[in-house]
Amino acid sequence: MTAAEVTGAAQARAWADGTIPGTERVRPGLWSIPVPIPRNPLRYVLVYALELPGGVAVVDTGWSTEEAWQALGDGLRVAGYELGDVRCALVTHIHPDHYGLAGRLREASGAWVGLHPADAELLPQRYGVGVEELVAQMRSLLELNGVPADVVGELTEASLGIREFVALAEPDVLLEDGMRLDLPGWDLRVVHTPGHSPGHVCFHLADQRVLLSGDHVLPRISPNIAVHAQQPGNPLASFLDSLQRLRLLEVEEVLPAHQWRFRGLAGRVEELTRHHQRRLEELLSVLDQLPGATCWEIAQRMTWSRPWPEVTGHMRRAAVGETLAHLILLLARAQAQHTGAPQRWLGQASSRTANRCDEPGARGECREQREAGPRP
Repeated sequence: MTAAEVTGAAQARAWADGTIPGTERVRPGLWSIPVPIPRNPLRYVLVYALELPGGVAVVDTGWSTEEAWQALGDGLRVAGYELGDVRCALVTHIHPDHYGLAGRLREASGAWVGLHPADAELLPQRYGVGVEELVAQMRSLLELNGVPADVVGELTEASLGIREFVALAEPDVLLEDGMRLDLPGWDLRVVHTPGHSPGHVCFHLADQRVLLSGDHVLPRISPNIAVHAQQPGNPLASFLDSLQRLRLLEVEEVLPAHQWRFRGLAGRVEELTRHHQRRLEELLSVLDQLPGATCWEIAQRMTWSRPWPEVTGHMRRAAVGETLAHLILLLARAQAQHTGAPQRWLGQASSRTANRCDEPGARGECREQREAGPRP
């Protein structure tokens, strides 16, 4: 069940049928264009085109593949435009299905590219000459979190293949939080919503009470919120704070980057908040069962959309990063702590027990806990 009320009925039917929906005029002058994603269960990203005098602005672009380029051009033609009519590409974040075609669009049309500065500063290392340094940092992070030697190489390089779907394009305009974009006919404002990426943004059409939410709020699934080499710190706390910011906006309809349009932003925000609270509670339960477990060991005990043996490659690395994000939030809330390298985690109850190990009469209890130990 979900609090989101479907408004994109054709999109929801296509999702249920495992197909790709058609291009739709969703508001006067505002079009939804599905662009396919190769070898991905999400199947497509929804690019939005806003009509301007003499052209269009697009929100997100799609992967840099010939199929995606063709689909974007076909969708624009349904709306009465060509690829050369794109005046700007407003990118919600730097993942390939959103940013991948930005450079090619700029070359074909002269469009300017907009991206939040927190994501813009990550581009050279992610898609340019700094990738070797990024790979080394990712390996160190995975090793610190207990990923075993026979797996760490595969997970370290799990996302290198997607670099072929992106052509590095430094932004022409930095999209700062609260910025009102100069798009004739549109009252479009930038809302910085970090979590899924450091520089993720949504776009608020204030006068129309519409939110273009990117990956931040989707109608049925939760975006991956993960700690990784380019997103240290506490991304889950940032994500939850960003969700609450959106509750303050006047929004009647949400236009996400995947699945379908919907109403009920406040209810969906509450659902996503509860989802992460349940994940935190599940994680604390695992910590009670496996005091001293690594993030890798904990991730295998968490509930995922499929059994752990079927969580492979990039999905497995994302699962480890998501588990770590929840652990970091528990750490910030003083509900968990870690020690050593690789890091081993204790929940609040286990931490109290560990701290009593030197107390008279406590040695037997502590010995039993250590002998039980973490299990993979």
